[in-house]
Amino acid sequence: MKIAIGSDHRGLDLKAGLIEPLTNQGHRVEDIGAFDSTSVDYPDIAAVVGRLCQSGDIDRGILICGTGIGMSIAANRFSGVRAAVCHDRRSAELSRLHNDANVLCLSADLVSSSDNEAIAALWFDTGFDAGRHQRRIEKIEHASQPMP
Repeated sequence: MKIAIGSDHRGLDLKAGLIEPLTNQGHRVEDIGAFDSTSVDYPDIAAVVGRLCQSGDIDRGILICGTGIGMSIAANRFSGVRAAVCHDRRSAELSRLHNDANVLCLSADLVSSSDNEAIAALWFDTGFDAGRHQRRIEKIEHASQPMP
């Protein structure tokens, strides 16, 4: 699976800690930045991952900031992106099962690194339980299309 991972300056350490395990699991991981502790604007990072996801150049993405909320708001501006903030294992599981989330947004400030690693592992291991949920995903995508 091809994954793009990006963070702002606050998520730098967590991002670095996730890259190796994902690579060791056989994923191709593209690091979008930030690359040092210099302050960056999270919408810039989210836009890169959002565009890569929208174009199909990646299968999934991970975005990290202080809470994960700003990254999810910015990423969800892109058609085809279903970015979910997950602060625990259950929300990660349900974001995949019910919402087919393709971008995982994590909190560097509110959740421990070890919990975030467990959240990410479960998120990647969980499939989409299409069924009745597929119709809802299609409605979300239809609602995000420009009006004629």
